[in-house]
Amino acid sequence: MKKYDALYIFVGITKDDVLNANLEKALAEVTRVGGTVISTESLGKRAFARPMAKKDTGVYVKVRMELDPAKLEELVNRYHLVEEVFRVQFLAVDERREAKIAAERQARAERQARKEAAQAAAVVETPAEEA
Repeated sequence: MKKYDALYIFVGITKDDVLNANLEKALAEVTRVGGTVISTESLGKRAFARPMAKKDTGVYVKVRMELDPAKLEELVNRYHLVEEVFRVQFLAVDERREAKIAAERQARAERQARKEAAQAAAVVETPAEEA
C-alpha cells in the first residue's frame, strides 16, 4: 500500500450536503478497489483559469489515501464513469519529504516556544529591576 494525495474537482454544486453526498460516492470508489481514506480537506470553491466544458468554477477537495499502486489505474478508469467527479488528479506521497517537513515543523514550534519563554522571563525580570 502506498499513500497518495488526490485532488477532486466537483462542479455544479451549490450546497454542502450535495458536496458531501458526491464526495462520499467518490470515496466509495476508493474502498471498492481496496484502498483506505486517511483524511479529507475541502479547499473551497475556486474559479478555473479558463472555462472547461463550459464550467467556470468548481469545488476542490483534497484527499489522502492508501492504495495499492496496481489499483490506481483501475480507480482512474472508474472515475471516468462517475459523472459527479469533474476532474481528479493523483500524486504519490514521498515519505522522506513528509518526514523532513514534520521535523522542520516540530523544530519551528520548539524555537517559537523557547522564544516565548524567553520573552516571558524578560517581562518578569524587567519590573523587578525597576523597583
